[in-house]
Amino acid sequence: MDLTTMTPLSGGWSGETFVAEVAGERSVVRIYAGASHRGANAHEVDAALLRLVRGLVPVPEVLEVRRADPAADHPALLVTSFLPGVRGDLLLPDLDERGLALLGGRLGRILADLAGMPMLRSGPFVDGDLAIGSFSAEGERIDGLAEFVALHEQAFLHWSQAELEGLRQVATDAQALLDTVGRFCLVHSDVNPKNLLVDPDTLEVTGLLDWEFAHAGHPYTDLGNLLRFDRQPAFAEAVLDAYTARHGGTREGSLDLARAADLWALVDLAARRGQNPVADRAHERLRAITRTGDLHAT
Repeated sequence: MDLTTMTPLSGGWSGETFVAEVAGERSVVRIYAGASHRGANAHEVDAALLRLVRGLVPVPEVLEVRRADPAADHPALLVTSFLPGVRGDLLLPDLDERGLALLGGRLGRILADLAGMPMLRSGPFVDGDLAIGSFSAEGERIDGLAEFVALHEQAFLHWSQAELEGLRQVATDAQALLDTVGRFCLVHSDVNPKNLLVDPDTLEVTGLLDWEFAHAGHPYTDLGNLLRFDRQPAFAEAVLDAYTARHGGTREGSLDLARAADLWALVDLAARRGQNPVADRAHERLRAITRTGDLHAT
């Protein structure tokens, strides 16, 4: 592979993903040059996850995994097949209600499939065997949303005391709701239109990309992620109907759990206000939730 011929892949924040072409065949190359929250095993974890779910959800084929060679100044690489399709964030705004419902139903089924992949406990994947570690801060295990919020409160000192108290109460109530579900599953953790590839003619989902934040976690996390900002009724109702058809429950109850599960990500994103538009939007959403005490607030 001639790395000098690679071109950056549109989308994403890392700037480490490129399209390469060899003998007329395109592939996607992820270069692990910078620090990763998964450490030195990030490329092996990503490859293992794609191999685990391929055939169950639409993901690219792993073509090559290359370890880093510090002596030669070569970073780790992951090479996968190139998938067809249009990014969901470019397609979704132009869909009518029928299209929104069709795509929403397909995404709901994909999320239901992910939520049906059981894990024994929650935690990050730490190596190519997908061993599960512990979520921690400064070496201490994080035990629940209330503790997670407490660790991030320094980022919200510009809030009023009433807003901070509201955030603490929302976190406590959300954790109580999440604790009513006593199992864990594979979580993609970044299911949003930007990480989806869709056939623009059939609206079939051709790819679920960017698994760098995948972990073992709560079954409603991905549902909350997908419906965080995309709340058009035709889309959201179709997602929820497809999900509940597989896992039971009601549309309203599932959405409550999804919003509660997404609070983890909202707090994390909102604490990084000013770094990117998604974090800014999450900050405004979280503030609306804490002011009203309503997980569905906008």
